[in-house]
Amino acid sequence: MMTIREAVEWGSHELEEHGVDNAKHDSYELLSAVNGMTRTFYLVNQDSMLSEEDFLSFEEYIDKRAAHVPLQHILGKTYFYGYEFEVNGDVLVPRPDTEILVEEVMKVTRNGDYILDMCTGSGCIGITLAKKFPEIKVLGVDVSERALAVAEKNRHNLEAYNIDFMLSDLFTELNQDIIFDTIVSNPPYIPTSVIDGLQEEVRLHDPVLALDGKEDGLDFYRRISESAGAHLRQDGYLCFEIGCEQADAVSDIMEKAGFKDINVVRDLAGLNRVVMGRKNN
Repeated sequence: MMTIREAVEWGSHELEEHGVDNAKHDSYELLSAVNGMTRTFYLVNQDSMLSEEDFLSFEEYIDKRAAHVPLQHILGKTYFYGYEFEVNGDVLVPRPDTEILVEEVMKVTRNGDYILDMCTGSGCIGITLAKKFPEIKVLGVDVSERALAVAEKNRHNLEAYNIDFMLSDLFTELNQDIIFDTIVSNPPYIPTSVIDGLQEEVRLHDPVLALDGKEDGLDFYRRISESAGAHLRQDGYLCFEIGCEQADAVSDIMEKAGFKDINVVRDLAGLNRVVMGRKNN
């Protein structure tokens, strides 16, 4: 038998032994998922004994995390822009970096706008915008039925009734007369040759469909930029999340596709994270 504190320390040691980053944080979060403890409860009761039943459940979670199953997949949830989103192996786990993209879109959003969230995945971008602006409409599009099932659950759980979802390979299923004020996308942007070298949490557990940007990682930027103009109002915005080394290439793609006022935005680490521009004609 162990105390709660000893269990967290044991879990942390096990995760460190298996090369898991942020081992103590993950150990605490996994035990919290088992016994429902808060930080305050932990501080007050850390020397209380952990039940055998709770330890066995905790041990099972630690074994999964030690095998590099993402923490978010074990918990079945993550937080994005303050909202709780359901996640699983069918969607890319939302990253804090993507909040920069949401913030930039929020700056140019007005009540009454119609926004397209292309490659929506879990729906985290579109749903967050829908929650922040109840007077707008949002359409989330993805090629994966399983990803859209997760997005629909998140829509329901967060009561985001001003967003709808559509199954489509980019713009193929959209009627030509549908026009948006803003198109936002966090598309697959990892070059195919790089995927095998990614962390196990990403390489083995995030869907390849959401990672693979083809040979140079820029395929989806080209395809979306080439088609976006036909679905944007005059001066409408196209906003992308990018890999930190892709700013010049994506800016060039957008310029060649007829976009103006192209701007690159850095994330909190000072890395290029967002490229956005406006429809020129």
